[in-house]
Amino acid sequence: MAKKSISAKAQQAVLKKINYNVSGIDISSEEMFIAVIEKEVRKFSTFTFGLKQASDYLKAEKIEKIVMEATGIYWIPIYEHFEKEGFVICLVNGAHAKNVPGRKTDVLDSEWLRELHTFGLLRGSFIPRQDIRELRYYVRLRDDHISMAATHINLIQKNLDMMNIKLHKVIESVTSKSGLLIVNAILEGERDAGKLWDSCKDYIDSKKKAEVILSLQGSYSPEYLFGIKQALGMWHQYQVLQEQCDKEIQRLLNSMTKELPAPKEIQPAKQIKRNAPEIEGFHNLMTKLTLGNDTTAIAGINDYSALKIIAETGTDLCCFKNEKFFTSWLGLAPSVHQSAKKNNKKGRRHCNRAGMIFRHLAVNVGNGKHTALSSFYKRIRSKSGKMVAIKATARKIAVYFYNLMTKGIAFVEEGIKRYEARYLQQQEKFLLHKASEMGYKLVKS
Repeated sequence: MAKKSISAKAQQAVLKKINYNVSGIDISSEEMFIAVIEKEVRKFSTFTFGLKQASDYLKAEKIEKIVMEATGIYWIPIYEHFEKEGFVICLVNGAHAKNVPGRKTDVLDSEWLRELHTFGLLRGSFIPRQDIRELRYYVRLRDDHISMAATHINLIQKNLDMMNIKLHKVIESVTSKSGLLIVNAILEGERDAGKLWDSCKDYIDSKKKAEVILSLQGSYSPEYLFGIKQALGMWHQYQVLQEQCDKEIQRLLNSMTKELPAPKEIQPAKQIKRNAPEIEGFHNLMTKLTLGNDTTAIAGINDYSALKIIAETGTDLCCFKNEKFFTSWLGLAPSVHQSAKKNNKKGRRHCNRAGMIFRHLAVNVGNGKHTALSSFYKRIRSKSGKMVAIKATARKIAVYFYNLMTKGIAFVEEGIKRYEARYLQQQEKFLLHKASEMGYKLVKS
């Protein structure tokens, strides 16, 4: 029987307008182009007076929604200005519309953005609320200071190596209490290895005495000592800057948790080994910020890592429909880019900042020994490699975090033995099923 022909009308795809009173804005460093329906595109300055003129123009045209591309950092002051003016803003990734032909100038860019958003063809980026964005700025700035301080630690170690002094090879760090005592004594002119040991012996295991004394024997060159002095001074300066960031973070956390109810029960805080913020009642503030949901119960997460995650995602994750949307936004979801038999790896998505935080947590969990997640990490690593194991473990941690923040589902550490026993049961069930399909019968020895 011949197939019925499909009418031309049925073959036509129909797009319906779902967004009305929309304006498209294309942004550059000094000017922006605003497109409104049935009006010529107008150009405004990105200076503050130009933003005020633009908002007055949009209000006069009864515009309610604005769509703009995320162009470097130029969009930030414009977004914040129009947000304060009460407009609904859709910030889009420029890659979503960049390959459409026929757009040769900025004017056509703004018109095209408006047209696409009118038909609902653009997806807005995730932008947290204002106080979370402020918190994110301080946390990122603090991380920058930590990174720069680490650069100067490397310079200190480099100069020590050039003098053939191997102190940093035998103690934990040259910026530990013992390391700073020795380095400061050297800069003050002390060269006797025995006296240098005496200055820090209360903080180092006595078994390391001989090794530390041998490591301090070298050629104390004045130019390298000058380099150490400058690098140490910069390291101290970055410690001051970190403390200032900590004060701003504490002020903001106190403001954000002021009206929130006190949690009924607070579990003991996990130890933060490195770069711990100097924030009074840090664990209590973080528990209160998450409405009593203790994020540190999740393997690998402490209060500082939870602060960095919340600074990127906020505390309200309901904008993500489920954990799959959340992990996809993080860049942790498995993806397949395949057309017919051709596998295209170019479309592979990279992690954003929040995704990278979860990946770092996964590495720390994988180096552990007493959790089910560490056992999961090692099993995946042995089968698929380190990078796959990091991504899979990071995704698991992210799912636990999402479920805790949206549904209040607490993480329960089941332990390695219970995890491995459950895994063996799954494997046994799988083998029995396969043997049954092939007509075999398995018998335990």
